[in-house]
Amino acid sequence: MDGSSATFSKRSRSLQAAAAEVAGLEWLRAAEAAGGARVVRVLRLEGEEIELEHLAGAPATGQAARRFGAALARTHDAGAAGFGAPPDGFDGPCFLGRQELPTSPGARAWGSFFARDRVLFYLDRAEQRGNVSADEARIVRRAGERIAAGQFDDDDAPARLHGDLWNGNVMWTPDGVVLIDPAAHGGHRETDLAMLDLFGCPALDEVLAGYEEEHPLRPGWKERVPVHQLHPLAVHAASHGRSYAAPLVRAAQAVLALP
Repeated sequence: MDGSSATFSKRSRSLQAAAAEVAGLEWLRAAEAAGGARVVRVLRLEGEEIELEHLAGAPATGQAARRFGAALARTHDAGAAGFGAPPDGFDGPCFLGRQELPTSPGARAWGSFFARDRVLFYLDRAEQRGNVSADEARIVRRAGERIAAGQFDDDDAPARLHGDLWNGNVMWTPDGVVLIDPAAHGGHRETDLAMLDLFGCPALDEVLAGYEEEHPLRPGWKERVPVHQLHPLAVHAASHGRSYAAPLVRAAQAVLALP
């Protein structure tokens, strides 16, 4: 960060990854006009270098959390072309952290998309790398079969997701929450919320209260949290090693136990 210019510069791992991040940020920022969550401003993209506005940190507060929850609901409500769709107008590869993020422009069935491109895609890699055993993978695949069969589908339209909404990408500033580092795509709104729950978010109860004031969640959403957490857990099992195998299996078992 260059303090004199109050900007923050970061080098992405590739030209494609930098372009995808900027496209995701701008797509999420487009929802701000309708009261969506604030997103860090992109000042310049040059090759692999992204220049962003500098964000000053501040403690989390219940009031800011509630405002963020309502704003996040409005971002989700801005919608997407389909489940798995990339940011509007972007046709390059997408990424989640250092891993590829499959896109499925126009997919209308959430369960089949989520099982294939958000759970099994990363589970296969985790198993290939020896981070998940064959027996563990079988349990996760059984949960994936339930999801793919549409047992958790509903009529909610594809939401405009941040896609990597763990606490480290939720910046608390003096002016409230600002989102950074997305893996933006079209998905189910409960997926973003489940990731906030999985990795811990300050004042999460207030975030959820603000969210439901703006957009009430469907009955049973708390019980469905493990369904949506299969995705980030499979991602981490693929990229962070064997320590994520047990939590991934526990989530799969919780999905299999749902009515």
